[in-house]
Amino acid sequence: MTESTSQTQTVRRFDFPRILTILIRPSEAFSPMTSDRHGTWLTPLFALTLSSILVVLVGGYIKTQAALGGAVELPPDWEFWTPEMQQSFMDAQQTAQGPVVNYVLPLLGALVTLWLGWAVFSGIMRLVSTLLGGRGSMQSALNVVGWASVPFIIRDGLRALFMLTTSREIVNPGLSGFVESGFLSHFLTRTDLFFIWNIFLLGLGFSIVDGLPKGKSFVGVLVVVLLLVIIQSGIGAAISSLG
Repeated sequence: MTESTSQTQTVRRFDFPRILTILIRPSEAFSPMTSDRHGTWLTPLFALTLSSILVVLVGGYIKTQAALGGAVELPPDWEFWTPEMQQSFMDAQQTAQGPVVNYVLPLLGALVTLWLGWAVFSGIMRLVSTLLGGRGSMQSALNVVGWASVPFIIRDGLRALFMLTTSREIVNPGLSGFVESGFLSHFLTRTDLFFIWNIFLLGLGFSIVDGLPKGKSFVGVLVVVLLLVIIQSGIGAAISSLG
């Protein structure tokens, strides 16, 4: 009996058909999570990890090809630099074109952002849901946030496809292309159709799984998401200004 239960849980942890269900029939996908006693978040997080790796690999390849095909832009007054300074500059350029900069560091950053962001955001939503009267658990919050992030898998796939077909990086993700720089640009970088789709799934998921009224659920999700995006955008704009 114990072995049978364990096998059933293992299968449900990798419920890949639910990825399609969450996209076309989200209510049907979230409903079983009300009785889940274990985490089902591993499936979407695993798929998001693969899609994140894909974007980093394609982006690194585009950067490497661009560096190999283009001449190094020399700084002003290059001819007046000492040979040691010139050599240091060329060494730095070579390092910037290496695998550590183009692949390893972006990959680590993407995976840390994905997994740590998922855990922290789930904890915040668990707290907010409880304050609003939700009867879920931390496990259910991890499940909802994980499955609500499935639209980002499609976004990653489209970004990788765009870079492969155009042979250039995505300079202005989201809606940031409408603004040159500043806080609004960083805010719009995180805003697109998939972001809105994610908010919708979060509101629906916490409403179903935690038993919250839809109004409370969507308002709670929207407030938390906007506050986090505003904080991230502010930090990004400050760093850009310092740079």
